Amino acid sequence: MLQIRKSEARGAANHGWLDSKHSFSFGHYHDPEHVGFGPLLVINEDRVQGSQGFGTHGHRDMEIISYVLSGALEHKDSMGTGSVLHYGDVQRMSAGTGVRHSEFNHSADEQVHFLQIWIQPNQLGIPPSYEEKHFSVESKLGKLRLIASSDGRDGSVLIHQDAAIFASILRSGDALAHPLAAGRIAYVHVIRGDVTVNGTALKGGDALKITAENRVTLADATDAEVLVFDLPN
Repeated sequence: MLQIRKSEARGAANHGWLDSKHSFSFGHYHDPEHVGFGPLLVINEDRVQGSQGFGTHGHRDMEIISYVLSGALEHKDSMGTGSVLHYGDVQRMSAGTGVRHSEFNHSADEQVHFLQIWIQPNQLGIPPSYEEKHFSVESKLGKLRLIASSDGRDGSVLIHQDAAIFASILRSGDALAHPLAAGRIAYVHVIRGDVTVNGTALKGGDALKITAENRVTLADATDAEVLVFDLPN
């Protein structure tokens, strides 16, 4: 079964310094049709103005993944971690028993654009931890590059859930398929461009929920970048 999540139907919050689109219920936005998908709870597409950001705040028992699309995202946390992330960088923070962090636009005049993804962990009360890795454009061109997994295989960041996240950059003529094991579901989020997923035409910001299928297929792309989530049901 396929269910389209159109870009323009997402929740929206514009605070001046922050323009955010919510694929799932988040904050003051609530849609009973879109309250997570399996353990995937949040995909927020955030655009933050220069020198602005999210002040120090806390999280518990959540896998938080940042995927930077442009600009520079500055991160600081109570574990003593500090970094500046750019396009191609993927950050994973396991909140566990509790962590406090801040996220700011490192630039004074350039917008930072990123996806913040929350996945519910399958282990509670673990020590908080942090990890970041860079995935080049070349590693994603015409292929599904594993960027997050339950065991950190193939150089991916490790998440505490039986889930896998793949990133891909597709040009005209590229076609890819990802098999889904029995009982698995998938969520495809189109970051930009156009692509057909399991026969469904999608554009930037659109997504597709996939259940009771044995594979995810990507085809007919035009300068597309996508994330594919392989999830437990």
